[in-house]
Amino acid sequence: MTVDHDRLFKEVLTTYLEEFIQLFFPEVHEAVDFSNLQFLAEEVFSDVTQGEKYRVDILAKTSLKDEETIIIIHTEPQSYPQPDFNERMFLYYGRLYEKYRCNILPIALFTYDQYRKEPDHFSIAFPFHDVLHFQFLIIQLKQQNWRNFIRSDNPLAAALLSKMGYNEKEKVQVKKEFLRMMAHMKIDPARSNLLTGFFETYLTLTSSEEKKLREEVKRMDGREGEKVREFIVSYEKKGMEKGIEQGMKQGKEKTKIEIAEAMLKKDMDIETISEVTGLSTEEVLQLNRLS
Repeated sequence: MTVDHDRLFKEVLTTYLEEFIQLFFPEVHEAVDFSNLQFLAEEVFSDVTQGEKYRVDILAKTSLKDEETIIIIHTEPQSYPQPDFNERMFLYYGRLYEKYRCNILPIALFTYDQYRKEPDHFSIAFPFHDVLHFQFLIIQLKQQNWRNFIRSDNPLAAALLSKMGYNEKEKVQVKKEFLRMMAHMKIDPARSNLLTGFFETYLTLTSSEEKKLREEVKRMDGREGEKVREFIVSYEKKGMEKGIEQGMKQGKEKTKIEIAEAMLKKDMDIETISEVTGLSTEEVLQLNRLS
């Protein structure tokens, strides 16, 4: 199954935008009032020179605590390297400012797995005059050391461990720390599933690594070990229930098809078959053509 990485990051960031700002830009978090946070409609810009369309992934409108103003936090998750990205950030900024005419804070979050130095500014200058220096905030997840975040009580930090800088030998330890962090946080089931699903999309263990993880979790002492084991059991139970539910749904569909096929063999009319099975007339006609 193909993963829509931009959509996945957008879902996580819209759910945990304040936590994202708090985690990586504490001075911004201190200044911004998140109590009236409002997400704006997605902006689409056309680049007539390149013949392409670009989307501003996340636009959030809020205000500063000590100042009567509007601030738009423009967050742009970037899942793959792109030439001239800094120029595109500037163009976004200009078009957003033209529309909203207010303070705009641009942030670029680089989520790809490569180690690469990304510029945080776009400049236009002559030897005799500096015309423009546009600077935006950036975070490159792969350059973040996962060990620096494992004592955080920020739920987004737990999920983002999967995209930070670790080597193959550390994968088991990273997942163990993720489970430990999640076990200590009081998060509702829907958000817990979102964070766990996100983590497992980007950090997948082999069967031998999974076995090693289980052994390490078994050796964890005290209340912390109990919490981690309880979290694993709870998460796996939900996964099994979801799988059973999907299986039952698929089974019902299979049963409908089998009934429809049997009725077709008896030359019953399409409308009756559709009414009895719940399949659409088009689906029944398709079965009839295949039989």
